[in-house]
Amino acid sequence: MQSGFRRFIDINPAAATLRLLKRMALVCLLGAVLAGWGNLQGARAQVPVVPTTAPGALVGSDEYRRADRLGITFISFIDDLGAERYRNALILGAGWNRWPLYWDRVETRPGVYDWLAYDKLVASDIRNGLQTNAILLGRPGFWQDGGSVTNLYAPIYANGADSAETDAPINQENPWAQFVHYAVTRYRPGGVLAQHNGFNDGQGIRVWEIWNEPDIPQFWNGGREAYARMLKVAAIVIKTVDPQAQIVFGGLLFANDEGFLAHVLRLIRNDPLRDRYNWFFDIVAVHSYDDPWRSGWLTKVVQDTLATLQISRPVWVNETGISVWNDYPGPVWAYAPEQRIRLATLEQQAHFLIMSAAFAWAKGADVVMYHQLFDDCGNYPAGTDFPPHNGALCAHGTCYGDAFGLYRNQVDSHCFSQHPLANSPRPAALAFQVLAEVFGALPFEPVSLLGLTEDVTMITFKRSNGERIIVVWNNTHETRLYTFLAAGDSATMYHLNGQTTQLPATGNSYTIELQPARDYSFPDLESARRSAIGGQPVILVESSSL
Repeated sequence: MQSGFRRFIDINPAAATLRLLKRMALVCLLGAVLAGWGNLQGARAQVPVVPTTAPGALVGSDEYRRADRLGITFISFIDDLGAERYRNALILGAGWNRWPLYWDRVETRPGVYDWLAYDKLVASDIRNGLQTNAILLGRPGFWQDGGSVTNLYAPIYANGADSAETDAPINQENPWAQFVHYAVTRYRPGGVLAQHNGFNDGQGIRVWEIWNEPDIPQFWNGGREAYARMLKVAAIVIKTVDPQAQIVFGGLLFANDEGFLAHVLRLIRNDPLRDRYNWFFDIVAVHSYDDPWRSGWLTKVVQDTLATLQISRPVWVNETGISVWNDYPGPVWAYAPEQRIRLATLEQQAHFLIMSAAFAWAKGADVVMYHQLFDDCGNYPAGTDFPPHNGALCAHGTCYGDAFGLYRNQVDSHCFSQHPLANSPRPAALAFQVLAEVFGALPFEPVSLLGLTEDVTMITFKRSNGERIIVVWNNTHETRLYTFLAAGDSATMYHLNGQTTQLPATGNSYTIELQPARDYSFPDLESARRSAIGGQPVILVESSSL
């Protein structure tokens, strides 16, 4: 029986190809321990007191800010949907939860479905006021045909066609179509679960992602043509059941097969049903790790690829993150740069989050989701655990793990459960909260991105009320004083420690001190920049008087 926690291998978007490079570089050398664990207390983010809500009750929209363009992956999943996880995410301002709906966890035998665990998960998202990005993923072994799915090319409907009216029965010889139909019928607004629980109109899953990272063999090795067919079948079934649903082209990593999207689009272009079903997708998702610049670059790559076929779609960065080396379960003994390739410090993880979102939004991405709420198991099997150590355990097997989490694991976690500050937020948690406060308050749009390869990078946005948002950071290894033109008399400066200060304009300009970028082991930057992760970013909000 497969472990229910293989999801941390399947969905963790730091694909095997990229992670292998990191792990090869992390040589397990014995070294001195980092400064005592007590020093980690200084990295604890300060978060507000949690409002109390009765168990099972709807969490009111006035209790938390739910930023509609920010989400977190694995706020919950079918094996852990505890109230503490939801509270932690809501405190930070998340508006979206992303998790996989595993086909093989539902259809346990041919034609036999068990939805109970997912019923609880979907209901928990709804009760906590979160929107859900659900990923349809995972083949039962009895429906596996090589790298693809049994009878994937069989007609979708029992009348022998791929399109039919709403009440037409699904072809029982197409198991993928059957699974998608049952899932959407159950979890759409007004569906089986909504009726059973008395949910309001509109409460249910409206965003369905078709597989995860189909452009890498770790997740999909059935080929481009089979994925195009899988996407088409899912889109037709979903749109027939719920015309208001949105179909997400499975999140792309652009690691091994950078032509995957273009090839699938060319296949769709020749399909006679493409226009009737909006080319079988409404959103394209990308995954961006380690280097925050990739979040904007991949957004632009997708936009340009779509433009070659005279179409456009919203782009979501629905996985972005970086793992920490200087906090358990990371390799805290990895002092040498070559030992921590593509890993960050606690502070750099917070910087990455701000920069990744800013780059993505600057290039027109709609939604950004950080991966992930807790470390959970990362790329490791369920049950992987060990105490904090200085490298001595490396002679006996696995001695470090992935530390992507905004929060450190809880003491009852299935992996890496022995952090002395269990269930405490990392600095990145507060950075997420700042993002939600600034970018979750009002609609905004990008204005400019300046200084990408220079000493200072500045990205500007405009809110719907005319206010200007400025995100600025230092790319050099020295402190910089930076002066730029003001559009008003003063600005509110948001710091990543949660504090704000007022910055008055002097002579129609602002001058701010920017902290330097610190050592970061990223030897192969994809653009001519001074650093991958700059110094602590500063966010300003200015009311324009011009």
